[in-house]
Amino acid sequence: MSQKGDRAPAAGWGAALSVLNVVARTREPVGSMHAILKMNHENGGFDCPGCAWPDSRDGLHLDICENGIKHVTWETTRKKVDREFFATHTVTELSDWSDFALEDQGRLTEPMVYDPQSDRYVPISWDEAFALVGRTLRGLSSPHEASFYTSGRLSNEATFLYQLWVREFGTNNLPDCSNMCHEASGRALQAAVGTGKGTCDLDDWDEADLLIIMGVNAASNAPRMLTTLVHAAQRGARIVHVNPMIEAAARRAIVPHDFLAMATFRATKTGTMDIQPRVGGDLALLRGVAKVVFERAATDPTAIDAPFIRDHTVDFESYRELVTTTDWADITRQSGVSETIIRELADAYLESNRTVISWCLGVTQQEHGVDTVREIVNLLLLRGNIGRKGAGPSPVRGHSNVQGNRTCGIDHRPPAWIARLDEVCDITSPREHGLDTVTTIEAMVEGQVKVFIAMGGNFCLAAPDNAATFAGLRNTELTVQVSTKLNRSHLVHGRQALILPCLGRTEHDMQAGGEQGITVEDAMSEVHLSVGMRNPPSSDLKSECAIVAGMARATLPQSRTPWEWYVEDYDRIRDTMARVLPGFEDFNRRVREPLGFRIAQPARERVFVTPSGRAGFHTAPLPDVLPPVDQLVLATMRSHDQWNTTIYSDNDRYRGVKNLRTLLFMNRADMAARGLNEFDLIDITSHARDGSTRTVYGYRAVTYDIPVGNVAGYMPELNVLCAASDYSRQSDQPLMKHQLVTVTPAQATNE
Repeated sequence: MSQKGDRAPAAGWGAALSVLNVVARTREPVGSMHAILKMNHENGGFDCPGCAWPDSRDGLHLDICENGIKHVTWETTRKKVDREFFATHTVTELSDWSDFALEDQGRLTEPMVYDPQSDRYVPISWDEAFALVGRTLRGLSSPHEASFYTSGRLSNEATFLYQLWVREFGTNNLPDCSNMCHEASGRALQAAVGTGKGTCDLDDWDEADLLIIMGVNAASNAPRMLTTLVHAAQRGARIVHVNPMIEAAARRAIVPHDFLAMATFRATKTGTMDIQPRVGGDLALLRGVAKVVFERAATDPTAIDAPFIRDHTVDFESYRELVTTTDWADITRQSGVSETIIRELADAYLESNRTVISWCLGVTQQEHGVDTVREIVNLLLLRGNIGRKGAGPSPVRGHSNVQGNRTCGIDHRPPAWIARLDEVCDITSPREHGLDTVTTIEAMVEGQVKVFIAMGGNFCLAAPDNAATFAGLRNTELTVQVSTKLNRSHLVHGRQALILPCLGRTEHDMQAGGEQGITVEDAMSEVHLSVGMRNPPSSDLKSECAIVAGMARATLPQSRTPWEWYVEDYDRIRDTMARVLPGFEDFNRRVREPLGFRIAQPARERVFVTPSGRAGFHTAPLPDVLPPVDQLVLATMRSHDQWNTTIYSDNDRYRGVKNLRTLLFMNRADMAARGLNEFDLIDITSHARDGSTRTVYGYRAVTYDIPVGNVAGYMPELNVLCAASDYSRQSDQPLMKHQLVTVTPAQATNE
């Protein structure tokens, strides 16, 4: 049951004790600590497989965090899921296990194939597994009857080979987790400034006068950001947190590698202002700040950077007209924030010479996510906060190398460099758009996609509308899961199914050319080398590159692509990437420089690769985000003791919750209006656009400081409430943060 009220500083001793408990549970403390001390180190270290926050560039030797350590020790467990395990347990039996129990069994050790006669996975050789993939793919009526997913953890090298195989096969069906997370960011930034990425690096964060952090639970999702926030606070920068819920990172923190602060229990305040808009109210909030900027410009010519706007932007006058004619009543009603508070935020923005605005899924997983990110850019453009130090847009990517996956070709819309890929690799790539995550689910349900291949992740739980996703996967001829550990997606499978176990990022990758390193790109476009340092748990594991190459050769036996040659030495893959990918020139040399290299961002130099050659203001109307009477707006999120769909425990230390995940955080007034008391059992029903409903039963109502009309709960449990058809028409992202729900006392039959 929940035990609320923990308001200890973020990180600090709470994190240290948590780490000690995690390491103790591995029963291999020496090996675990060795791995921890090599994480995020240049010159022989490996990149944390957790979040995509950049590594420190100042020689920090403990650039680690609690959740990163959990992620690494979860991977380095001694427990194994081998053929004896599968011989003991049927798929039907395992389907009744909890998701925690499944992953807690340990590392997968050899390729397995589903046997429908025994309802068990049984061993299969790698050659036979590859042959099954190739034979099934070649037997399709069209390459478009297959869809190829990646969760985001794939290395740059494996990513490049994966998209090369898929495009040589003849389709752009390349859904990925960005379709569910930051698609809105990429589309908005590409349209506004000509790049699908943020323009900031860590130096900009360290030089900003003002940091505005929107829709980010940093203490759990990007914990190493806390170091940057502490340093910013200590040098006097303002830090504004914009989030419907006041999270731990907005209060105080102790950086664990600050030994003096740890010894003296000295916490640093990591926020100077908290603003709690209603879910979906961010655009209206930003519009209000812009309105104050225009008001101030009437008497203060420095309020707006007129030379920058004149020389580098378009559509300024249209934006001015839109903002100045927007009523304050509409702004405050839609944002849920008072005019007084909005003016206070605007004052902070106007007093800052250098502003960084950062955001995460709290902004993007909404119907109007693209418009909201465009409004972030609008506000930055007004004062020239793009293309100079200490300023700019800075999305927080939540998974290590999810940005690198998109850079290196995982995109259902053909990238700009597709013609160069064809020329260098001597293939003919399709040009039509492929399937993304949502349309892949629809196509599987309708029988149009017959093969689903996933490089990592836990697709059936990460995706929306679990009932539809489960049905779609079960409707396929073949599912292939490339994984390190057992999860739900291995149990929700096609008529044929393969589990192909791969090396983890912490492990030695030995190929014919010797030990190999892979590369990743962080959330700020830094590319660096990662080299494993542990022996794999099984000699029968293959690297991601080797698995992709094996499937590719079996699918395309006459291919002129030198798949086997590439796998012998990853430098060969990187040499080809250097010829294809913009910004990867001289890849092998540059990535071996200390700390690697940063991919050039033209917008950072005020070169805007847009049709006009300028950054564009955007004129979106204010959306109506108020729910209908008697309905609430649900936002799903992760707990602290969770990484994506991996659940480490049922605790959420920073929100004061213990031994409970089936809960709904609610404003006290919303609970009272429904006759609810703390921890009462409730039923939650979602209302989809198509009129359908979905219900979960027997959750607990928990009071929390969240705006009236809004509620929040944990994914993946509540993903079942998000209909596959409920996706943003701007970004095609599922509306994980914008579900209309009703909450009622639980029916007696469901208690």
